[in-house]
Amino acid sequence: MNKYCFCILLTISGFGLSASFAQSISRQDSLRRFITPERAWWDIRHYDLAATFDIANKTIKGSNTISFDILTTYQIMQIDLQEPLAVTKASYRGSPLTVKKEGNVYWVTFPSPLPAGTSDQVTIYYEGTPVEAVRPPWDGGITWSKDENGDPFVASSCQGIGASVWWPCKEHMYDEPDSMLIRITTPPGLTDASNGRLRKIEYHPDGSRTWHWSISNPINNYGVNANIAKYTHWVDTLQGENGVLDLDFYVLEDHYEKARTHFEDVYKTLRAFEYWFGPYPFYSDGYKLIEVPYLGMEHQSSVTYGNKFMQGYLGRDLSTSGWGLKWDFIIVHETAHEWWANNITYEDIGDMWIHESFANYAESLFLDYHFGTKAGNEYVIGTRHNIDNASPIIDAHYNAPDSRDMYYKGGNMLHTLRTWLKDDAMFRNMLRGMQKEYYHKTVTSAQVENYMSTFTGKNLDPFFDQYLRDTRIPVLEYMIKGKSIRYRYTNVVDGFTMPVDVSIDKGDMMRINPCENWEEIKTKNTPKSLQADPNFYIHIKEISKS
Repeated sequence: MNKYCFCILLTISGFGLSASFAQSISRQDSLRRFITPERAWWDIRHYDLAATFDIANKTIKGSNTISFDILTTYQIMQIDLQEPLAVTKASYRGSPLTVKKEGNVYWVTFPSPLPAGTSDQVTIYYEGTPVEAVRPPWDGGITWSKDENGDPFVASSCQGIGASVWWPCKEHMYDEPDSMLIRITTPPGLTDASNGRLRKIEYHPDGSRTWHWSISNPINNYGVNANIAKYTHWVDTLQGENGVLDLDFYVLEDHYEKARTHFEDVYKTLRAFEYWFGPYPFYSDGYKLIEVPYLGMEHQSSVTYGNKFMQGYLGRDLSTSGWGLKWDFIIVHETAHEWWANNITYEDIGDMWIHESFANYAESLFLDYHFGTKAGNEYVIGTRHNIDNASPIIDAHYNAPDSRDMYYKGGNMLHTLRTWLKDDAMFRNMLRGMQKEYYHKTVTSAQVENYMSTFTGKNLDPFFDQYLRDTRIPVLEYMIKGKSIRYRYTNVVDGFTMPVDVSIDKGDMMRINPCENWEEIKTKNTPKSLQADPNFYIHIKEISKS
């Protein structure tokens, strides 16, 4: 489903980019990153993915039947599949199509141009040895590992490297299928856990089984996953805002007992996030938590888990505040992505902060809900030591990956905005409103920024420019002059203004409205110092009299 309306299609020539950037990317990069004419003419409606995993030989063989609407009359379709996997043929209405390979792209040519305003389908067949994950989920692919008993423990993870690392698709985030079938065939004795609802298990004479999963909601490519192991499975329900939410859990057989206790964080997480963000976005597909041989990821309705049943991040508190060890980081963070990544999805990788900044701040909101506002505040402030400020969160170039600061700096940016608003009801309603406004949609940063400006009634353009597109942190400079304090912002983008709560000599908080010009507070006595509320992500500095 093409969920965002494009007025201008960016071609592979790099239209709209700086000359240096356009020249620095390869032909293969441009084919992957941009909405080429061979992508733009068709809108995905449905994928039917079938894949057989030969674990002994580390190969995959399968097909993807793509149902699509035709937006403009065209003849050539771009299909993405990464080497060393290969498309073996394409079938259209019972006949083979001409397929030409160009690196990780296949040009599929129909017998004649397909007319606009109609619908059609094509089946892509493929096989081979997929890329093996090196450091999943960051450097992804297929993980071919074994569990503690020596049995196969296999999983896909592909957010960065792309879904075409293990199945053929339209590899761009702007377009998603409305629904999807996933049929994974496993060797005897093994279970596959994938997205959506398990519709049936098909048994074959050789002992292998095909697991039929049905997804009834739009899904992004990297959210599609396969997880194969000797799993034990149990089910439960949660009474949520939209009724009964079905819960499924898949863990290795030997981990069943500790998982039953440890996974209580799932219930706490879903309750907290439904409060802050609104109903879980995929009631019809349910919620699944699946143990995998890597740390974990946010696959839609199929959250993967590898945090070794530890609190924090593999037993560490990323905030050093103590609050990070009160909950399982992977359960909370990856479940937050069901709202911020899988419901509201970035259209372009350059806007990945929409996923990671909100999911990062969701960790603090989880603490706020269960342990109080002080706990949430201390946690997010404590994460600031992880901020680099080496490059902007949003790069100046379209379709360039965000910096790692989209996590901790992005979370602190949102916390700063919440503190500025000084109205948690408004902040919560804004988050819930966004989930409704962009329900099951892809979005740009501009859309999200404009929504937040409109909702709050504030011009947040300089605020977002400061924290998303600049590496500098605002400095609140102050100068004591007799019975007054002068103050101003420095280290800011043009037009930056933001109120901040301050206290004089550690007294009661008051709100001031600094800008780049000097302002003044009159005092009864000669002040000694000025303090800023630490919930604002700014620096404060006393300067000498000029």
